[in-house]
Formats: sequence, structure tokens, C-alpha cells
Amino acid sequence: MPAKARRLPVWGFVLLAAFYLVTITVTDKVFSASGSEYAKFNTTSAVLHNLYPLVIVGSVIGLVSVGLLRWWGPVMVEQERTPRWTLVFPILMLICVLGAINYKALGDLGLGFTLLLLGGTFLVGVSEETMFRGIGVVSFRQAGFSEGWVAIWTAALFGLGHSLNIIDNGLSQAPQVLITAFAGYFFYMVRRSTGFLVFAWLLHGLWDFGTFTGKLTDETYMGTAILIVADVVLAIIALATIRKVFPKRQDTVASPVES
Repeated sequence: MPAKARRLPVWGFVLLAAFYLVTITVTDKVFSASGSEYAKFNTTSAVLHNLYPLVIVGSVIGLVSVGLLRWWGPVMVEQERTPRWTLVFPILMLICVLGAINYKALGDLGLGFTLLLLGGTFLVGVSEETMFRGIGVVSFRQAGFSEGWVAIWTAALFGLGHSLNIIDNGLSQAPQVLITAFAGYFFYMVRRSTGFLVFAWLLHGLWDFGTFTGKLTDETYMGTAILIVADVVLAIIALATIRKVFPKRQDTVASPVES
């Protein structure tokens, strides 16, 4: 007989997310090289010391939590997919990120470096998506929130989680909180439109891969502008269609987690 799934109240998720954020912040302090630049991984050493420890720890916390809660089904598989037109979110994101990758810089650094960075960014997706679009979504649903509020709250908490970057990198990182909150909604739509969290893992990883490749050299890489434009366009689409995706009169998406 399968083990009964556990419950995690919203306050419990907030505490879990806080533990996750504090732990990866401490891990960053322990392993990152002194004087390293935020989100710049342009050497094998930088990837191994500044990226991998964080994403491995974050992924372990997320996946172990899912296992302890016995939430593999509801976390990994979306029971209520949004209409097909919402696939515009993952499709547009994929096209833009493929166009934004700095292929020349990657070619100069070699295949080994490219695969190493790609593996690290994939684990970024596993870590952050498991926590916020996985555990977070199920926890808010389980608490009875309407799906619109599930999307908004998990996106907002995702954005706030990145506010810790302000401590180390100054107020110049403040706009990232809003940008990341919108990104949280985009990745939520990836989950809802495709039906599987794994697609959010993959697309999140590719998005960060494209972002990081734009910082592989000291020269300004214009391809990064594609991702900025994509953020703006997706934000406009999100705001214009939010009532279509989440009408005022809506039921909560039934969580398959047993009470």
C-alpha cells in the first residue's frame, strides 16, 4: 500500500524556502572565490567553485523535501493544463534563449566548459523550480488558494528570494526582484502549459545558460538584449492575458495530495 502524502501549510513552505535560501547563501560564502563577480562563470574553476556547490545543495534540499512529503506526483505532473495557446510562453522563451546564447565565446572556451556550464545551469532549474513551481505550487493549492493566487504568490516569493542578492551586490540588483517575480510567473506558465515540471527545469536551465554566456567575456554581448526584449514581451502577454488564464470566477485546481 503506497505511503500517504503529507501536508505542508503555507507557513511551512515559507520556512522551508527560507531555509533553502539561507543554506545556499551560506554555501556561496563558503565555496565562492573571493572577489568573484555575481553571475559570472567564465572559467572552469568559477563554474566548479561558484556555481555547482549552490545548485547541488539547492537541488538536494528540494528533491529530499519532495521525497519526505511524498509529493512526487503532484510536484512533477500538472493535473490541470492551461489552454494550448499558453504554450506561447515556453515556445517564445526557447526561441529567444537559443538566439541569445553566445556561441562564439563558448566555442573559444571549448566543449568541456560548455557541458560543465550547461550541467550547472540545469541544476539551477532543478533547484529553483522544484522549490517554487513544485513544492510552493502544491502547498498553496493544498491550502485552498485559487489558482490565480497560487501563481501570484509563488512568483512573488520567488522574486523576494532573489532580494538577498542586494546584500552582496548592492541596490543595483533591486530591479532583479521584480524581473525575477515576472520570470516566476513565466515558469509557472511553463509548468501549467506543458503539464510537467521537468520542462520548467529544462527551460529555466537554458535561460540561465543563455544569460551566463553573455558574461563570458569582458565585451558587451548584444545577444543578451534578446532576453531583455523577451522579458518585456512576455510580461506584456502575461498582463494582457491574466484574466483569460484566471477568470474572476474560478475553482481551485484540486491537489491530488491526500488530506
